[in-house]
Amino acid sequence: MKVSRQTGDEFVIEFESEEELRREFETNLSAGGLFIRSEEKPAELSHIQLRLKFTGETTITAMVVRLFDSAFAVSIDGNPDELLLKLTTATDAAKQVNVWDRIRALTHAEKIILASKADRQERAVLAQDNDSQILYYLIKNPRITTEEVLRIARLTSISAQVADLIAKTSQWSSNQEIRSALVNNPRTPTPLALKLLPTLPEPEIRQIAKSTAVSQALKQAALRIVISRG
Repeated sequence: MKVSRQTGDEFVIEFESEEELRREFETNLSAGGLFIRSEEKPAELSHIQLRLKFTGETTITAMVVRLFDSAFAVSIDGNPDELLLKLTTATDAAKQVNVWDRIRALTHAEKIILASKADRQERAVLAQDNDSQILYYLIKNPRITTEEVLRIARLTSISAQVADLIAKTSQWSSNQEIRSALVNNPRTPTPLALKLLPTLPEPEIRQIAKSTAVSQALKQAALRIVISRG
């Protein structure tokens, strides 16, 4: 940990490794404190500004609670978990950039192979490709989440094959939001949308019956359901 005193009562604390930051968090930061090794010490019980830096950076207010030889301890304001997130956010962003660059360099065939086993960051990048084959294998990825499938079901680039796979997978077709996304997606084949339509909540079917954004066949089917249930 590098410590330097700026003008006034501001200290800059730079963590030199993730291990050092994690260790300091577990020992002191998580409990709302920080142990600072420095020959320059502020007055006990004074309030100081700490500019904490790792891959991210944040400035916090702290109170000096005890002085030691060549060190002092402070209590800090704010949520420790939020503090840690601010200090490490840039790391996650850098990882995302690296993932983006790596995937962008892959061939189409390599992206398809990766899609079926990609982790969350990789899936987020691959989904932006809007390629129907890649989306198809993303849906088959055993680690994909409901939220990710819902986003794909809403894509206007979705293919009939992808829509059909989602609808035929009970894990996803049992989710009402996903069924709704498929029914309202203009790229979903009409026969599939008509099959899913009766499974939607009645208020949504009524809305589809009045909508101008869906196909005439879907609108008429929704109207018939509303009348039959009326």
